[in-house]
Amino acid sequence: MRKFIVNVNGSSYEIEVEEIAAGAATPVAAAPAAPVAAPVTAPAPAAAPVAASAGQEVVESPMPGNILDVRVKPGDSVKSGSVLLILEAMKMENEILAPRDAKIVAINVAKGSTVNSGDVLVVLA
Repeated sequence: MRKFIVNVNGSSYEIEVEEIAAGAATPVAAAPAAPVAAPVTAPAPAAAPVAASAGQEVVESPMPGNILDVRVKPGDSVKSGSVLLILEAMKMENEILAPRDAKIVAINVAKGSTVNSGDVLVVLA
């Protein structure tokens, strides 16, 4: 057996390789077939984004991530600091809070959707 260090995508792995004599062949077992993954269904698309008009305020995504949960619906009244939705970013769940007492005018995201930094999540009146 000989030991080698192999670098793959910046990660180092130590492997052992058996050296065989020239001309000596050993039967190689077939590798097991990889399991087939179930098809992934895409989340339902959200309705067309609603922009804020005069007197309304938008709540934007502070960072890119995935929407894990939407806790409000259009027409709800919220207090300052109420949780509007949960945004998963960098393996952490971030609560997106209402900046003031307001009424929800529109929600531009759905559970399971992906957002970028600065995307409008919720419109408040």
